[in-house]
Amino acid sequence: MSDINKEVTYFQDYMPGNVCFGCGRDNHFGLKISSYWEGDEAVCIWNSEEKYQGWRGLMNGGILATLIDCHTMGAALAAAYKVENRALDSQPVYRYATGTMTVKYLKPTPNDKPIELRAKILEIKNRKTTVHCVALSEGVVTAEATVIAIRVFDSSSQKDSPFGK
Repeated sequence: MSDINKEVTYFQDYMPGNVCFGCGRDNHFGLKISSYWEGDEAVCIWNSEEKYQGWRGLMNGGILATLIDCHTMGAALAAAYKVENRALDSQPVYRYATGTMTVKYLKPTPNDKPIELRAKILEIKNRKTTVHCVALSEGVVTAEATVIAIRVFDSSSQKDSPFGK
């Protein structure tokens, strides 16, 4: 985990106008995940609520998949900026969407403990980024996923960005 005194830059803070259920800051009912770099891994620590249960005390698999999905899209976005050696608030603006996602549920995920997501970029090739992500509960891997993120928006080819400045 990151040092508490260290200032953390959350990828999702640089996605203005984002109303996504999982990562959107502008979705009142959303999960509002926060992802950041820790070395070469994108990390997200998320605390669930009772309403996100599948079975009593266990997280719903769809919610877990949403967490993985949104975390890996944020990781792909941040990796693109990192590769270009530029800040998350710089131009052009990029946005990613899921091309494919394969989730393997390995163990039940408790719903009453923090969930830790750790994603690594496997490959960046043009607009396609392949990301591997694990979900952990108290250090135990409960799910893993391989996700292909596709850059679906590049403001350098647009006059006006729908995502703000």
